[in-house]
Amino acid sequence: MIFLELFWVFFQVGILSFGGGYAALPIIAEKVTNENPWLTMEQFTDVVTISQMTPGPIGINAATFVGMRLEGILGGVCATLGFVTPACIIVTVLAIIYKKYRKSDVMGGILTGLRPASV
Repeated sequence: MIFLELFWVFFQVGILSFGGGYAALPIIAEKVTNENPWLTMEQFTDVVTISQMTPGPIGINAATFVGMRLEGILGGVCATLGFVTPACIIVTVLAIIYKKYRKSDVMGGILTGLRPASV
């Protein structure tokens, strides 16, 4: 049951954390120290420190380390999958929409407007 809880908690974090991994850290802290008292704030601070030192996105690293601290490798996998699943779903939906409407003038206008913003 803890594996499903880990997945669900980090799925929620993945949905709510717009702005990257550093934006996710306060949400993760709230979820794992207050809502689900899995870690103390001191333990969470250790997780953040390790997450910053290891290569990769800090949000994914934090999810992995929280899951591993609680339930070993399988816990780390569940937390990581929960964190990345919302982004995968959103990108897949956007790809389907793009594929369907890529030749329309409206989509061309949207992409033309987005190009300078992305630079």
